[in-house]
Amino acid sequence: MLQPEPSAGLGGQWPGLLLVLLALPGMAWAEMPPPQLQEEATLPTALSRKESFLLLSLHNRLRSQVHPAAANMQRMDWSETLARWAQARAALCGTLPLSPAAAQEVGWNVQLLPAGSVPFAHVVGLWFSEGQQYNHAAAECALNTTCAHYTQLVWATSSQLGCGRHRCSGAQAGMEAFVCAYSPGGNWEVNGKTIAPYREGAWCSLCTASVSGCFKAWDHAGGLCEVPRNPCRVSCRNHGLLNVSTCLCHCPPGYTGRYCQVRCSVQCVHGRFREEECSCVCDLGYEGARCATKVHFPFHACDLRIDGDCFMVSSEADTYYGAKMKCQGKGGALAQIRSQKAQDILAFYLGRLETTNEVTNSDFETRNFWIGLTYKTTKDAFRWTTGEQHSFTSFAFGQPDNQGFGNCVELQAAAAFNWNDQRCKTRNRYICQFGAFPSCFPFLSYPLALSRQRGHPHHRPREWPSTWGH
Repeated sequence: MLQPEPSAGLGGQWPGLLLVLLALPGMAWAEMPPPQLQEEATLPTALSRKESFLLLSLHNRLRSQVHPAAANMQRMDWSETLARWAQARAALCGTLPLSPAAAQEVGWNVQLLPAGSVPFAHVVGLWFSEGQQYNHAAAECALNTTCAHYTQLVWATSSQLGCGRHRCSGAQAGMEAFVCAYSPGGNWEVNGKTIAPYREGAWCSLCTASVSGCFKAWDHAGGLCEVPRNPCRVSCRNHGLLNVSTCLCHCPPGYTGRYCQVRCSVQCVHGRFREEECSCVCDLGYEGARCATKVHFPFHACDLRIDGDCFMVSSEADTYYGAKMKCQGKGGALAQIRSQKAQDILAFYLGRLETTNEVTNSDFETRNFWIGLTYKTTKDAFRWTTGEQHSFTSFAFGQPDNQGFGNCVELQAAAAFNWNDQRCKTRNRYICQFGAFPSCFPFLSYPLALSRQRGHPHHRPREWPSTWGH
């Protein structure tokens, strides 16, 4: 049976290796920054590209199979510089050659076996099998056994690998040297005892900020920390281009959506195309998917009119976007309050709504009302549903305070129907606005509508203060 040779790794077996020891009461540990590897063109190389790839893949697969699971195990990449250094050491049949200062921060696994007896991959398997003698909880190897090859192979923070092999001659003729170099090295000691090679926990749960990605190949049992290939965690479809600064997809013509996943060919006749939703925002007085149908509303649908525009207060509660679609389906839009006059009238009207005005969805908040204003993170501003930036505001004291979370605007009853930014999924009542209506009755005739209950269009008007309208 082939027996592994003790590792010639870090931790006291390397001549000239300087460990920076820091002392606290009863404790010492070793610190060494990762090496800045430089290409050394004069060092030899022997492994083929295919064998290098297979050894790298094998290392990563074995590192993903440790037990217990590793929370901070990093994915390894191949380093040609480390491969040249490993080949140089293999050419000396394991003897440590004179090497650049950076090599002093490298960990080594060295094995001498009869030439031609096993392939390199089998040697790596031998190193990994030492883990059967390793107790991770106690961070120690079984008595009279060695685990140094295993602990270096699965050292969590070792992220670069290079290997080499060579058939020996002279006194060691008939032997073959297998060498792998790891950077940063491992097998660090505290008070003479090698520390655990990795942190136990769910795969990738303790990756650092610099290696916050989680790599998992088809043959991996668990994940390996890696430099995130896509820090936005966004994949643009249909040949869309990702802007890594904003983490937004720029879609090619004919596609829309957050990930360019929606094919879109809508042409708006009387409205504006809304790219985010691949839909039309119809002009007031038009409806339909292409805003091609003109809507003629009965005037009794208006709860009140302000400067020629018709405002209708819903009797039901819905989310912001549900309310928006319902207003649009009727040929209108969520109300746009563009002046103090409109704000004052709406606030007064909503404050005087009769409590007997029945509403559906009684389990939800029905005292607040959606208007057509939303916060656009890409614009860093509030915009009306038509895309225009607001010039008039009536936010309540301390509002808005939830940009990015409460992106939709409501008239808040508790704040005298001044504005509040709210989560769009909240179910509120809403106000639809319709424009371009004939002035069949003057503005001051709307107190009749103020007192009208839904379902009772001929309800007798209440008495209003004689000063109203002056």
